[in-house]
Amino acid sequence: MGDRKRVIILGSGPAGLTAAIYTARAGLHPLVIEGSAPGGQLMLTTMVENFPGFPEGIMGPDLMSAMRQQAERVGAEFVTEDAVSVDLTRRPFTVTVQSGERYEADALIIATGASAKMLGLPSEQALLGHGVSTCATCDGFFFKNKRVVVVGGGDSAMEEALFLAELASSVTVIHRRDQLRASKILQDRAMAHPKISFIWNSVVEEILDPEAKRVQAVRIRNVVDGTVTTYPTDGVFIAIGHVPNTQIFRGQLELDEKGYIVLRERTMTSVPGVFAAGDVHDHVYRQAVTAAGFGCMAAIDCERWLKTQG
Repeated sequence: MGDRKRVIILGSGPAGLTAAIYTARAGLHPLVIEGSAPGGQLMLTTMVENFPGFPEGIMGPDLMSAMRQQAERVGAEFVTEDAVSVDLTRRPFTVTVQSGERYEADALIIATGASAKMLGLPSEQALLGHGVSTCATCDGFFFKNKRVVVVGGGDSAMEEALFLAELASSVTVIHRRDQLRASKILQDRAMAHPKISFIWNSVVEEILDPEAKRVQAVRIRNVVDGTVTTYPTDGVFIAIGHVPNTQIFRGQLELDEKGYIVLRERTMTSVPGVFAAGDVHDHVYRQAVTAAGFGCMAAIDCERWLKTQG
């Protein structure tokens, strides 16, 4: 059993690291359980051009490295392991990591984020950040006047398509069914847009070409008649949803029907002393800057709550 901490932060994306900076500066000596793959979704992004303060842009991994250094410099401690279970039924709260080590804390800030659902293709992984993206607002700028495809049929896919249509020369939505799941207002807007077209009853089987290290086309299979075609494109946006990383909190915290943490008062969860920040509860904005903002808010809420506990 490790020493009892005032606060443990789970996660090391912009939300977790900002919370670490604020709680460390407040003298709370936070322990950050950063996970076995630290840095969050920004580690999958190449250039970040919309984070304030970097007029030339900054590489996603460089931004996360700078945030981590800053948190460490002001006194945050780090454990580079995944949390595998938590006990939120009594205080101090207990967090167990992969090695079996257990840590106790008076308060907990959950910033475990969300993971984009992927197609599961090796070529998709190989080309992530090289023409394959899961975030139009992050990467759309790089596809100005280029051809892109959006994979998906829900609200997020239509939002991505409409956003990209303002930048790209053409947007093709590829959907496995013959009708969209998206809300009617988004469907109508997408269908009416002159730059957006649809390929129905189809799935992406391959993204070409990992050898060239950039996206050149997608291989599409029609699920009705089995025909396979190659469709040229410069970019592929996967928009089949996100999954919040909340599995270890099920049954202990209130979650919504999609698994996102429900906030009760400001950043407090359904368990007093447990706070949440970033994409683990926010399925609307999902930006690095908003995640960092939520991290700041959770840290301040946490510090004030601890003062009331004596």
